Amino acid sequence: MVQAVAVKKFFIVFRETLRGSNKYYAWLAFLSFLILLGLSAYIDQLNRGLISTAMRDQVSWGMYISNFTFLVGVAAAAVYLIIPAYVYKFKPIKEVALFGELLAITAITMCILFIMVDMGQPFRVWHILPVMGAMNFPSSLLAWDVLVLNGYLTLNIIIVFYVLYRISHGKDYLPSIWPLIILSIPMAVSIHTVTAFLYNGLPARPFWNASIVAPRFIASAFCSGPALMLIIFQIIRKIWKLDIENRAIFKIAELVAYAMAINLFLLGAEVFKEFYSGTIHVYPIKYLYFGLHGHANLVPWIWAATVLNIIAFILLLLPKTRENFLTLNMGCAFLIIGVYIEKGMGLVIPGFVPDTLGEIYEYIPTMQEMVVTVGIWAAGALMYTLLLKATIPIYTGKVKF
Repeated sequence: MVQAVAVKKFFIVFRETLRGSNKYYAWLAFLSFLILLGLSAYIDQLNRGLISTAMRDQVSWGMYISNFTFLVGVAAAAVYLIIPAYVYKFKPIKEVALFGELLAITAITMCILFIMVDMGQPFRVWHILPVMGAMNFPSSLLAWDVLVLNGYLTLNIIIVFYVLYRISHGKDYLPSIWPLIILSIPMAVSIHTVTAFLYNGLPARPFWNASIVAPRFIASAFCSGPALMLIIFQIIRKIWKLDIENRAIFKIAELVAYAMAINLFLLGAEVFKEFYSGTIHVYPIKYLYFGLHGHANLVPWIWAATVLNIIAFILLLLPKTRENFLTLNMGCAFLIIGVYIEKGMGLVIPGFVPDTLGEIYEYIPTMQEMVVTVGIWAAGALMYTLLLKATIPIYTGKVKF
Protein backbone atom coordinates (compact mmCIF):
# COMPACT_ATOMS: atom_id res chain seq x y z
CA MET A 1 0.00 0.00 0.00
CA VAL A 2 2.79 2.41 0.96
CA GLN A 3 4.70 1.56 -2.23
CA ALA A 4 1.60 2.18 -4.35
CA VAL A 5 1.10 5.61 -2.77
CA ALA A 6 4.77 6.47 -3.30
CA VAL A 7 4.57 5.45 -6.97
CA LYS A 8 1.42 7.52 -7.41
CA LYS A 9 3.11 10.59 -5.90
CA PHE A 10 6.12 10.08 -8.14
CA PHE A 11 3.98 10.05 -11.26
CA ILE A 12 2.11 13.17 -10.13
CA VAL A 13 5.41 15.04 -9.84
CA PHE A 14 6.79 13.47 -13.03
CA ARG A 15 3.70 14.63 -14.91
CA GLU A 16 4.53 18.21 -13.96
CA THR A 17 7.89 17.96 -15.78
CA LEU A 18 6.05 17.03 -19.00
CA ARG A 19 3.74 20.02 -18.92
CA GLY A 20 4.79 23.32 -20.42
CA SER A 21 4.50 25.86 -23.19
CA ASN A 22 5.92 25.55 -26.68
CA LYS A 23 8.95 27.54 -25.52
CA TYR A 24 9.53 24.97 -22.79
CA TYR A 25 9.42 22.07 -25.27
CA ALA A 26 11.69 23.96 -27.69
CA TRP A 27 14.20 24.51 -24.84
CA LEU A 28 14.18 20.79 -24.00
CA ALA A 29 14.59 19.88 -27.68
CA PHE A 30 17.51 22.31 -28.07
CA LEU A 31 19.30 20.91 -25.00
CA SER A 32 18.64 17.33 -26.17
CA PHE A 33 20.18 18.16 -29.55
CA LEU A 34 23.33 19.51 -27.88
CA ILE A 35 23.52 16.45 -25.64
CA LEU A 36 23.31 14.14 -28.65
CA LEU A 37 26.09 16.10 -30.38
CA GLY A 38 28.26 15.80 -27.26
CA LEU A 39 27.49 12.10 -26.93
CA SER A 40 28.41 11.51 -30.58
CA ALA A 41 31.74 13.32 -30.09
CA TYR A 42 32.42 11.36 -26.91
CA ILE A 43 31.71 8.00 -28.58
CA ASP A 44 34.25 8.94 -31.26
CA GLN A 45 36.73 9.89 -28.52
CA LEU A 46 36.07 6.59 -26.77
CA ASN A 47 36.79 4.66 -29.97
CA ARG A 48 39.92 6.61 -30.96
CA GLY A 49 41.23 7.31 -27.47
CA LEU A 50 42.41 10.57 -25.90
CA ILE A 51 44.66 11.17 -28.92
CA SER A 52 41.54 12.82 -30.41
CA THR A 53 41.95 15.56 -27.79
CA ALA A 54 44.78 18.09 -27.58
CA MET A 55 46.03 16.57 -24.30
CA ARG A 56 49.48 15.00 -24.46
CA ASP A 57 52.17 13.76 -22.09
CA GLN A 58 53.33 17.33 -21.51
CA VAL A 59 49.83 18.70 -20.78
CA SER A 60 47.72 15.80 -19.56
CA TRP A 61 44.84 17.86 -18.10
CA GLY A 62 42.87 20.20 -20.32
CA MET A 63 39.39 21.52 -20.91
CA TYR A 64 37.61 18.71 -19.06
CA ILE A 65 39.51 19.17 -15.79
CA SER A 66 39.22 22.96 -16.17
CA ASN A 67 35.43 22.65 -16.23
CA PHE A 68 35.51 20.16 -13.38
CA THR A 69 37.46 22.60 -11.20
CA PHE A 70 35.08 25.46 -12.00
CA LEU A 71 31.96 23.39 -11.31
CA VAL A 72 33.22 22.12 -7.95
CA GLY A 73 33.25 25.79 -6.94
CA VAL A 74 29.69 26.28 -8.22
CA ALA A 75 28.55 23.29 -6.15
CA ALA A 76 30.37 24.51 -3.03
CA ALA A 77 28.76 27.95 -3.35
CA ALA A 78 25.40 26.57 -2.17
CA VAL A 79 26.72 27.10 1.36
CA TYR A 80 26.69 30.84 0.62
CA LEU A 81 22.89 30.62 0.76
CA ILE A 82 22.63 28.06 3.55
CA ILE A 83 24.51 30.14 6.15
CA PRO A 84 22.41 33.35 5.88
CA ALA A 85 19.21 31.37 5.28
CA TYR A 86 19.35 28.77 8.06
CA VAL A 87 22.04 29.95 10.49
CA TYR A 88 21.15 33.67 10.51
CA LYS A 89 17.51 33.07 9.49
CA PHE A 90 17.45 35.75 6.78
CA LYS A 91 14.03 34.97 5.32
CA PRO A 92 14.45 36.44 1.79
CA ILE A 93 17.45 34.16 1.13
CA LYS A 94 15.78 31.20 2.86
CA GLU A 95 13.09 31.38 0.17
CA VAL A 96 15.66 30.64 -2.57
CA ALA A 97 18.11 28.36 -0.71
CA LEU A 98 16.39 25.26 -2.10
CA PHE A 99 17.15 26.36 -5.67
CA GLY A 100 20.81 26.79 -4.71
CA GLU A 101 20.87 23.22 -3.41
CA LEU A 102 19.35 21.99 -6.67
CA LEU A 103 22.18 23.77 -8.48
CA ALA A 104 24.71 22.04 -6.22
CA ILE A 105 23.23 18.63 -7.15
CA THR A 106 23.44 19.53 -10.84
CA ALA A 107 27.00 20.88 -10.60
CA ILE A 108 28.32 17.79 -8.79
CA THR A 109 26.68 15.54 -11.40
CA MET A 110 28.39 17.55 -14.14
CA CYS A 111 31.71 17.26 -12.25
CA ILE A 112 31.39 13.48 -12.30
CA LEU A 113 30.60 13.54 -16.04
CA PHE A 114 33.70 15.65 -16.76
CA ILE A 115 35.86 13.23 -14.79
CA MET A 116 34.41 10.30 -16.73
CA VAL A 117 35.06 11.84 -20.16
CA ASP A 118 38.60 12.77 -19.07
CA MET A 119 39.40 9.12 -18.39
CA GLY A 120 40.84 7.20 -21.31
CA GLN A 121 39.17 4.00 -20.08
CA PRO A 122 36.11 5.08 -18.02
CA PHE A 123 35.04 1.48 -17.45
CA ARG A 124 38.09 1.03 -15.25
CA VAL A 125 36.63 3.39 -12.69
CA TRP A 126 35.76 0.31 -10.63
CA HIS A 127 39.45 0.12 -9.65
CA ILE A 128 38.95 2.97 -7.14
CA LEU A 129 35.59 1.76 -5.81
CA PRO A 130 35.39 0.11 -2.37
CA VAL A 131 35.19 -3.71 -2.28
CA MET A 132 35.45 -4.00 -6.10
CA GLY A 133 38.82 -2.24 -6.23
CA ALA A 134 41.26 -0.45 -3.95
CA MET A 135 40.67 3.18 -3.00
CA ASN A 136 44.01 3.42 -1.17
CA PHE A 137 42.25 5.48 1.48
CA PRO A 138 43.44 7.59 3.31
CA SER A 139 46.78 7.96 1.51
CA SER A 140 45.23 8.77 -1.89
CA LEU A 141 43.90 12.29 -2.39
CA LEU A 142 41.84 10.96 -5.29
CA ALA A 143 40.05 8.67 -2.84
CA TRP A 144 39.31 11.67 -0.61
CA ASP A 145 37.92 13.55 -3.62
CA VAL A 146 35.66 10.65 -4.55
CA LEU A 147 34.34 10.46 -0.99
CA VAL A 148 33.69 14.17 -0.44
CA LEU A 149 32.09 14.73 -3.86
CA ASN A 150 29.74 11.78 -3.57
CA GLY A 151 29.11 12.53 0.10
CA TYR A 152 28.16 16.13 -0.67
CA LEU A 153 25.96 15.00 -3.58
CA THR A 154 24.16 12.47 -1.38
CA LEU A 155 23.72 15.01 1.42
CA ASN A 156 22.13 17.58 -0.89
CA ILE A 157 19.83 14.99 -2.47
CA ILE A 158 18.62 13.90 0.99
CA ILE A 159 18.06 17.51 2.12
CA VAL A 160 16.20 18.54 -1.05
CA PHE A 161 13.91 15.51 -1.21
CA TYR A 162 13.16 15.60 2.52
CA VAL A 163 12.35 19.33 2.40
CA LEU A 164 10.06 18.81 -0.60
CA TYR A 165 8.38 15.86 1.12
CA ARG A 166 7.66 17.92 4.24
CA ILE A 167 6.47 20.95 2.23
CA SER A 168 4.15 18.76 0.13
CA HIS A 169 2.51 17.52 3.34
CA GLY A 170 2.26 21.01 4.81
CA LYS A 171 4.74 20.31 7.61
CA ASP A 172 7.74 22.20 9.00
CA TYR A 173 11.02 20.68 7.83
CA LEU A 174 13.70 22.70 9.61
CA PRO A 175 13.98 21.04 13.07
CA SER A 176 14.49 17.51 11.78
CA ILE A 177 16.80 18.47 8.90
CA TRP A 178 18.90 20.95 10.93
CA PRO A 179 21.84 18.55 11.64
CA LEU A 180 22.21 17.78 7.91
CA ILE A 181 22.10 21.47 7.04
CA ILE A 182 24.88 22.20 9.52
CA LEU A 183 26.89 19.22 8.18
CA SER A 184 26.55 20.53 4.62
CA ILE A 185 28.57 23.67 5.52
CA PRO A 186 31.93 21.94 6.20
CA MET A 187 31.15 19.45 3.42
CA ALA A 188 30.79 22.30 0.91
CA VAL A 189 34.15 23.73 1.98
CA SER A 190 35.76 20.28 1.93
CA ILE A 191 34.90 19.45 -1.69
CA HIS A 192 36.82 22.46 -2.98
CA THR A 193 39.59 22.15 -0.42
CA VAL A 194 40.30 18.54 -1.41
CA THR A 195 40.20 19.56 -5.09
CA ALA A 196 42.82 22.22 -4.30
CA PHE A 197 44.91 19.62 -2.48
CA LEU A 198 44.91 17.50 -5.65
CA TYR A 199 46.79 20.38 -7.30
CA ASN A 200 49.10 21.69 -4.59
CA GLY A 201 50.06 18.20 -3.46
CA LEU A 202 52.19 17.83 -6.60
CA PRO A 203 55.69 19.11 -5.72
CA ALA A 204 56.92 18.81 -9.32
CA ARG A 205 54.40 21.49 -10.38
CA PRO A 206 55.55 24.72 -8.67
CA PHE A 207 52.63 26.74 -10.07
CA TRP A 208 50.21 24.66 -7.96
CA ASN A 209 52.53 23.79 -5.12
CA ALA A 210 51.47 26.68 -2.88
CA SER A 211 49.37 26.79 0.28
CA ILE A 212 47.38 29.73 -1.11
CA VAL A 213 45.61 27.52 -3.71
CA ALA A 214 42.92 26.21 -1.34
CA PRO A 215 41.94 29.66 0.05
CA ARG A 216 41.80 31.06 -3.49
CA PHE A 217 39.61 28.16 -4.58
CA ILE A 218 37.15 28.84 -1.76
CA ALA A 219 37.12 32.62 -2.37
CA SER A 220 36.57 32.27 -6.12
CA ALA A 221 33.87 29.63 -5.51
CA PHE A 222 31.97 32.11 -3.37
CA CYS A 223 32.13 34.52 -6.33
CA SER A 224 31.23 32.51 -9.42
CA GLY A 225 28.66 30.15 -7.87
CA PRO A 226 26.43 32.82 -6.28
CA ALA A 227 26.81 35.05 -9.38
CA LEU A 228 25.41 32.21 -11.50
CA MET A 229 22.61 31.73 -8.95
CA LEU A 230 21.68 35.42 -9.12
CA ILE A 231 21.08 35.17 -12.86
CA ILE A 232 19.17 31.90 -12.46
CA PHE A 233 16.97 33.34 -9.70
CA GLN A 234 15.93 36.22 -11.94
CA ILE A 235 15.06 33.79 -14.74
CA ILE A 236 13.04 31.64 -12.32
CA ARG A 237 11.22 34.70 -10.98
CA LYS A 238 10.30 35.83 -14.49
CA ILE A 239 9.20 32.46 -15.87
CA TRP A 240 7.44 30.99 -12.83
CA LYS A 241 6.31 34.30 -11.29
CA LEU A 242 7.80 33.38 -7.91
CA ASP A 243 8.01 35.88 -5.09
CA ILE A 244 11.80 36.20 -4.91
CA GLU A 245 12.55 39.46 -3.12
CA ASN A 246 15.03 41.98 -4.47
CA ARG A 247 16.51 42.09 -0.96
CA ALA A 248 17.68 38.49 -1.36
CA ILE A 249 19.30 39.21 -4.73
CA PHE A 250 21.01 42.38 -3.57
CA LYS A 251 22.26 40.80 -0.33
CA ILE A 252 23.79 37.84 -2.20
CA ALA A 253 25.42 40.29 -4.63
CA GLU A 254 26.90 42.18 -1.69
CA LEU A 255 28.32 38.97 -0.22
CA VAL A 256 29.80 38.12 -3.63
CA ALA A 257 31.58 41.51 -3.71
CA TYR A 258 33.23 40.75 -0.36
CA ALA A 259 34.34 37.32 -1.57
CA MET A 260 35.70 38.89 -4.75
CA ALA A 261 37.74 41.35 -2.67
CA ILE A 262 39.37 38.41 -0.87
CA ASN A 263 39.95 36.60 -4.17
CA LEU A 264 41.66 39.62 -5.75
CA PHE A 265 43.78 40.16 -2.65
CA LEU A 266 44.96 36.52 -2.71
CA LEU A 267 45.69 36.84 -6.44
CA GLY A 268 47.83 39.92 -5.76
CA ALA A 269 49.69 38.11 -2.96
CA GLU A 270 50.40 35.17 -5.27
CA VAL A 271 51.58 37.36 -8.15
CA PHE A 272 53.88 39.32 -5.81
CA LYS A 273 55.44 36.17 -4.36
CA GLU A 274 56.09 34.61 -7.76
CA PHE A 275 57.52 37.66 -9.54
CA TYR A 276 59.37 39.28 -6.64
CA SER A 277 61.23 36.09 -5.71
CA GLY A 278 62.54 35.80 -9.28
CA THR A 279 63.34 32.08 -9.00
CA ILE A 280 63.10 29.52 -11.79
CA HIS A 281 59.59 28.71 -10.51
CA VAL A 282 58.36 32.00 -11.99
CA TYR A 283 58.22 30.48 -15.48
CA PRO A 284 54.63 29.08 -15.33
CA ILE A 285 53.08 32.36 -14.16
CA LYS A 286 55.30 34.29 -16.56
CA TYR A 287 54.03 32.08 -19.38
CA LEU A 288 50.46 32.77 -18.24
CA TYR A 289 50.68 36.57 -17.99
CA PHE A 290 53.43 37.57 -20.41
CA GLY A 291 54.28 34.53 -22.52
CA LEU A 292 57.46 32.49 -22.56
CA HIS A 293 59.96 32.21 -25.43
CA GLY A 294 57.40 33.35 -27.98
CA HIS A 295 54.58 31.18 -26.64
CA ALA A 296 51.68 33.33 -25.45
CA ASN A 297 48.34 31.66 -26.22
CA LEU A 298 46.95 32.22 -22.72
CA VAL A 299 48.09 35.83 -22.27
CA PRO A 300 45.04 37.61 -23.81
CA TRP A 301 42.69 35.23 -21.97
CA ILE A 302 44.12 35.73 -18.48
CA TRP A 303 44.34 39.52 -18.86
CA ALA A 304 40.75 39.60 -20.09
CA ALA A 305 39.72 37.51 -17.08
CA THR A 306 41.58 39.81 -14.68
CA VAL A 307 39.99 42.95 -16.14
CA LEU A 308 36.52 41.37 -16.07
CA ASN A 309 36.96 40.33 -12.43
CA ILE A 310 38.04 43.84 -11.39
CA ILE A 311 35.12 45.48 -13.24
CA ALA A 312 32.70 42.94 -11.72
CA PHE A 313 34.07 43.65 -8.25
CA ILE A 314 33.47 47.39 -8.66
CA LEU A 315 29.96 46.90 -10.08
CA LEU A 316 28.92 44.61 -7.22
CA LEU A 317 30.63 46.60 -4.49
CA LEU A 318 28.96 49.96 -5.15
CA PRO A 319 25.32 50.02 -3.93
CA LYS A 320 24.22 52.17 -6.86
CA THR A 321 25.38 49.65 -9.49
CA ARG A 322 24.66 46.60 -7.34
CA GLU A 323 20.99 47.56 -7.00
CA ASN A 324 20.53 48.30 -10.70
CA PHE A 325 19.65 45.09 -12.52
CA LEU A 326 21.46 46.04 -15.73
CA THR A 327 24.80 46.66 -14.03
CA LEU A 328 24.16 43.85 -11.54
CA ASN A 329 23.73 41.32 -14.33
CA MET A 330 26.72 42.74 -16.19
CA GLY A 331 28.81 42.27 -13.05
CA CYS A 332 27.57 38.70 -12.58
CA ALA A 333 28.26 37.81 -16.22
CA PHE A 334 31.75 39.36 -16.11
CA LEU A 335 32.50 37.53 -12.88
CA ILE A 336 31.36 34.13 -14.18
CA ILE A 337 33.43 34.49 -17.35
CA GLY A 338 36.45 35.86 -15.48
CA VAL A 339 36.51 33.13 -12.83
CA TYR A 340 35.81 30.44 -15.47
CA ILE A 341 38.92 31.48 -17.40
CA GLU A 342 41.09 32.16 -14.34
CA LYS A 343 40.15 28.95 -12.53
CA GLY A 344 40.05 26.78 -15.63
CA MET A 345 42.56 27.29 -18.41
CA GLY A 346 44.37 29.93 -16.33
CA LEU A 347 45.02 27.42 -13.56
CA VAL A 348 45.31 24.00 -15.18
CA ILE A 349 47.45 24.69 -18.26
CA PRO A 350 50.23 26.87 -16.73
CA GLY A 351 50.83 24.13 -14.17
CA PHE A 352 52.17 21.98 -17.01
CA VAL A 353 54.08 24.67 -18.93
CA PRO A 354 56.99 24.33 -19.08
CA ASP A 355 56.97 20.63 -18.21
CA THR A 356 59.42 18.95 -15.84
CA LEU A 357 61.97 18.69 -18.66
CA GLY A 358 61.59 22.35 -19.64
CA GLU A 359 59.62 21.65 -22.83
CA ILE A 360 56.87 24.09 -23.83
CA TYR A 361 53.75 22.52 -25.35
CA GLU A 362 50.89 24.94 -25.97
CA TYR A 363 47.56 23.26 -25.39
CA ILE A 364 44.58 24.40 -27.48
CA PRO A 365 41.33 22.39 -27.07
CA THR A 366 40.19 20.48 -30.13
CA MET A 367 36.70 20.83 -31.56
CA GLN A 368 35.94 17.38 -30.17
CA GLU A 369 36.70 18.49 -26.62
CA MET A 370 34.58 21.61 -27.03
CA VAL A 371 31.60 19.65 -28.39
CA VAL A 372 31.79 17.13 -25.53
CA THR A 373 32.02 20.03 -23.06
CA VAL A 374 28.98 21.75 -24.57
CA GLY A 375 27.10 18.44 -24.38
CA ILE A 376 27.81 18.10 -20.65
CA TRP A 377 26.77 21.69 -19.96
CA ALA A 378 23.57 21.03 -21.90
CA ALA A 379 22.98 17.89 -19.82
CA GLY A 380 23.41 19.98 -16.67
CA ALA A 381 20.98 22.63 -17.97
CA LEU A 382 18.44 19.92 -18.83
CA MET A 383 18.81 18.30 -15.42
CA TYR A 384 18.39 21.61 -13.59
CA THR A 385 15.37 22.54 -15.73
CA LEU A 386 13.61 19.25 -14.95
CA LEU A 387 14.48 19.52 -11.24
CA LEU A 388 12.97 23.02 -11.15
CA LYS A 389 9.90 21.88 -13.08
CA ALA A 390 9.31 19.12 -10.52
CA THR A 391 10.19 21.25 -7.48
CA ILE A 392 8.37 24.53 -8.05
CA PRO A 393 4.79 23.11 -8.05
CA ILE A 394 5.50 21.55 -4.65
CA TYR A 395 7.34 24.63 -3.40
CA THR A 396 4.45 26.92 -4.35
CA GLY A 397 1.79 24.59 -2.97
CA LYS A 398 0.29 23.73 -6.37
CA VAL A 399 1.00 20.05 -5.73
CA LYS A 400 0.13 18.74 -2.26
CA PHE A 401 -0.22 15.30 -0.76
